[in-house]
Amino acid sequence: MKTYFLFLTLLLTGSLLQAQSSKLKVGDKASDWEFKDADGIVHTMDTWKGKVLQVNYVDPDESDLNDPFNDAIDKAVDVDKIISKDHFKGFGIVDCESTWKPNGLIRLIARKKAEKYETTILFDYDAVLQEQWGLPEDSYSVIIVDKNRVVRALYKGKIPDSEIPEIIKLIIELTKE
Repeated sequence: MKTYFLFLTLLLTGSLLQAQSSKLKVGDKASDWEFKDADGIVHTMDTWKGKVLQVNYVDPDESDLNDPFNDAIDKAVDVDKIISKDHFKGFGIVDCESTWKPNGLIRLIARKKAEKYETTILFDYDAVLQEQWGLPEDSYSVIIVDKNRVVRALYKGKIPDSEIPEIIKLIIELTKE
């Protein structure tokens, strides 16, 4: 009986350590993925090869959580022109598994966001990236990756307004590398 409990303890500890080690961290190279947009077009990180990426991984129930951040990025790109569209791409990946909302409604919400921010919205119907990158469910994560796909910043949940200028500064620096 003691052997059984020892084996079970080791198994659970190993599983926990493996789960913790698979979480994406700043400095890690982000693994690639493949998702479709609303038109069925397949995208990967290489779709925007050579660009700094702002990946918004979003539970549809939290879709407005980081609007102040995205509005500031939009302004930096389109109004102030301090972030070059030639070297930067921000887009969303919808975590469809983390919501009760039907896929048709999710696509409608995503279409409105895509129009507002003039961007691409992709759909992760099975929470593949959530599992692959160790992102929280029922949340909103923002991942900044450089041109070599190394994670340079990772935010889970709401980005504090006080940190927005620093993130914009980071993106500007990365686009100049």
